[in-house]
Amino acid sequence: MSMHGADSRTSIPRRVVGGLQQPLPPLAVPGQQRPPQAARPGRHAVVRERVGRRLYAIDGIRLLAALMVAVHHYAGTNRVDQPGNAIWDRPVSDVMPTVFRFASYGWIGVEIFFVISGFVICMSCWGRTPRQFFVSRVIRLYPAYWFAVLFTTGVLVAVPGVWERLRLREVLLNLTMLQSGSGVANVDGVYWTLWSELRFYLLFLVVVATGLTYRKVVVFCCVWGAAAMLAPVAKFPLLELAANPDGAWYFIAGLALYLMHRFGQDLLLWGILAMAWLMGQRELGQRIDEVEHVSGWRGSVLIFTVFLLAMVAIALGATDRIRWKWLVTAGALTYPLYLIHYAAGTALINRLRDTMDARLLIAVILAGFMVLSWLVHRFVERPVAGLVKRGLETSFARVRNAGEAG
Repeated sequence: MSMHGADSRTSIPRRVVGGLQQPLPPLAVPGQQRPPQAARPGRHAVVRERVGRRLYAIDGIRLLAALMVAVHHYAGTNRVDQPGNAIWDRPVSDVMPTVFRFASYGWIGVEIFFVISGFVICMSCWGRTPRQFFVSRVIRLYPAYWFAVLFTTGVLVAVPGVWERLRLREVLLNLTMLQSGSGVANVDGVYWTLWSELRFYLLFLVVVATGLTYRKVVVFCCVWGAAAMLAPVAKFPLLELAANPDGAWYFIAGLALYLMHRFGQDLLLWGILAMAWLMGQRELGQRIDEVEHVSGWRGSVLIFTVFLLAMVAIALGATDRIRWKWLVTAGALTYPLYLIHYAAGTALINRLRDTMDARLLIAVILAGFMVLSWLVHRFVERPVAGLVKRGLETSFARVRNAGEAG
């Protein structure tokens, strides 16, 4: 049963005001008198149930994407398929050919993350102030990230030989999450995605500051998409930095999907999503040619297309009946798991590869990191996020009071 409810199956366009879904006024027809106010249909529309409700299916997809990326890093990259590589010491396609065949496509999990991020950010900051948006992003990103930087550095000190350990000054700069903007290497290679996320947040903060509406988010998608298309040929570094042409269209797809979820589908949103798919398939091919070198374009586009269709189904309410509580825990594991699995995990594989079957080793390491991710969420993220939130709110209140006093 769809979450749209009976009213959503009508052809009346709708808007959301104060969390309520209300019909938009009908288009004026020349020469036709507008109906009286009392005669307008659905003026006191009920709250649309699916707006504001947790989407459990997204939590499941997030964990699936994280596991795809982790298995790819352990058994599907071009690096681990080279003779004498530091992780397995021989091509992983010789060690476990079937696993390698599937794991070689796991990198698409990153693109999936970007789409989900666009959806979730738009959903979580609707109706929020810029201050609330800033605080929510800080407490969501930094506690687990700080732990990951220190944990990974500690593992690389204890288990050398696979990855080069950064100097202390570079590790400390990594704690800011701004190291990519300073030309400093990441403690763990997976942190490159955070740089894309931060640029998206900064751009979207401008829209949040003006108050989110359907129209403003659509305009943002169109303007950012145009900038992302122009940036590579403009040869203007600042434009390319802001436009983020490699990731922009995935975030835009997520924004369009959330608008479908909140307001219902229309031709304009389908057009934005179609453009995101077309630009995305091109970026997938470029990444295969320039970075991955292990998977095929057709298979990658197929996986990405299936994922987008799944997200459309979620956005339009087809998965409303999925309310398994364990998916909330699965979603909570995703971010810590992504941050800690790569450098530390491959260093452990280097030391343990001769102790058990390779497939079992990957399963054991993944299980261990999932347990650690839950511990990080329970004993690091939640308490530290609470402390940081209270501190930031006190600081902002102080700034506001000082401004009024001045």
